[in-house]
Amino acid sequence: MKYIKYPDKNTWAQILKRPTIESTDLFNIVGNVIKQVRNGGDNTIKQLEKKFDSVELDKIKVTEEEFNVAEQQVPQDLKDAIISAHQNISTFHKAQAFEPIKITTAPGVTCEQRSVAIENVGLYVPGGTAPLFSTVLMLATPAHIAGCKNIILCTPPRRDGTIHPAILFAARIAGVTQIFKIGGAQAIAAMAYGTETVPKTDKIFGPGNQYVTAAKQLVSLNDVAIDMPAGPSEVEVLADESCNPAFVAADLLSQAEHGTDSQSILVSTSDDVITKTIAEIKRQSELLPRQELINKSLDHSLCILVNNIEEAIAITNTYAPEHLVIATKNYHDIANKITHAGSIFLGNYSCESAGDYASGTNHTLPTKGYARAYSGLNLDSFCRKITLQEITREGIKSIGETVSVMAKGEQLTAHQRAMTIRMEEINK
Repeated sequence: MKYIKYPDKNTWAQILKRPTIESTDLFNIVGNVIKQVRNGGDNTIKQLEKKFDSVELDKIKVTEEEFNVAEQQVPQDLKDAIISAHQNISTFHKAQAFEPIKITTAPGVTCEQRSVAIENVGLYVPGGTAPLFSTVLMLATPAHIAGCKNIILCTPPRRDGTIHPAILFAARIAGVTQIFKIGGAQAIAAMAYGTETVPKTDKIFGPGNQYVTAAKQLVSLNDVAIDMPAGPSEVEVLADESCNPAFVAADLLSQAEHGTDSQSILVSTSDDVITKTIAEIKRQSELLPRQELINKSLDHSLCILVNNIEEAIAITNTYAPEHLVIATKNYHDIANKITHAGSIFLGNYSCESAGDYASGTNHTLPTKGYARAYSGLNLDSFCRKITLQEITREGIKSIGETVSVMAKGEQLTAHQRAMTIRMEEINK
């Protein structure tokens, strides 16, 4: 990890740049994949799976038999853990249920708002370096609670053409209706436009690498909605002398093992904390099986020493981390000053991996600084809000003149006439 001491504020933007893919043709590459899938459907998907995931597929849809076999292959302790996590995630997301609004804004004018589930949703679950069955729970559980009719899931197959059994088990538990063995940009294209086998969806959810993120952004320009531009995972730990450096190192490493383009950042007011954390990272990383991948991620990760806690807060809000662990004495006070973060973990014992799996909050969060404008995934993400209004004869008397004058002011005569014709009728 690179250690930066007391950086000048003018350098923060440069220092906090996320790692990016080397190719300058990212959108051209992804756009070509999307075009191929739109034109070629299932056959093209099979060709792309052979090219990108090194697997030859006869069928891309997971069969009922595959679900049944998978259930037998998942160890009971993992089944129990998945079920327990699903219950906590369900509890938290059920609590987010929208209460319909109905209010009289003026005599004879009633306005309402109600929530309606998105009917067809597409979920993407990465599978390149780990079987992320936890992401299945995070995406499908709120979709099912919201009442989405068709919950489609795409995930990359393994080399033998199967899906990891825990992913299939979690999908069953969480309410997924159909699963397809498709990864990368081709999966996003399939869910955006549909193929002979994959249904077209109305909104696509889920994290992924930079190719997946680019594909989501491209298809969202005209054809389908997306949750957010969620890309490579990242974590920041904001720590003072009260933290446990071993805990801090463990949290930084937990993100580093996601992928080579993940990023981990430590911001601290203490040189001693940073020095001890770096030593702990070296010690702990040598015990981890994904050490080579972790080392590549740590190559573009940072330790930043700041002058005081106010500066730590300011640099945090500048970075806008996906995950933020606040390992300080007065973590509640600091959290109240954080305006840009996807999800915040309070105190030494709130490890980020708890949120990844089983605390109940959603782990699909805005990355790359998008926490400045986007929320993490929640129940509302799977719903649409529809407004209704009822205007009676009394309502025409209440707001008719206001509408008429405003329409006239905007020089929209037909708008004005739509109201005045009613005003004339009730005044006869």
